[in-house]
Amino acid sequence: MGNGESSYRRFLAGDDSGMVELVHEFRDGLMLYLQSYTHNISDAEDCVQDTFIRLAVKKPKFSGKSSFKTWLYAIGRNIAADHRRHDKRNRNVSLDAQAPLADEADLERAYLVTEQRINLRHTMQKLKDEYQQVLYLTYFEGFSNDETARIIGKSRKQTENLLYNARKALRTELEKGGFSYENL
Repeated sequence: MGNGESSYRRFLAGDDSGMVELVHEFRDGLMLYLQSYTHNISDAEDCVQDTFIRLAVKKPKFSGKSSFKTWLYAIGRNIAADHRRHDKRNRNVSLDAQAPLADEADLERAYLVTEQRINLRHTMQKLKDEYQQVLYLTYFEGFSNDETARIIGKSRKQTENLLYNARKALRTELEKGGFSYENL
């Protein structure tokens, strides 16, 4: 399937299988991205669900100014930001926030496939939030710098600088752990 735009258009035209295809294609990647934003797999699951509910209920217009995937991830990030603001106001400390769920490791193994990528992902979790996000969007999801900039709400130049600094920080963390990766 393309990037999801055709499935979304079919859904808007009344074909519910279009939404099923969207959920199937984008759920796992969006969840991992939002988990790097929320730091809680349960909150990320809620945000992913809210993202698809927003598509299904409000049926926002996709203008085509970016790829469908970029647009969808930006909606998800906005929902996660709203969720974080709401949590800060309520200041409820849950047990989930203190210890990651076992499901997170299972989801990563299923989605990332190789042990090398799992180690890389765990090392990335030691980095600053914005470093994690820009690295995840660029390398794991394959977004261009322009698309990543749109998702995280920064300019292209800011995103390129952020990516440069994130790579340096990741390389340092990997070297501390005894790993060496080329092309970083």
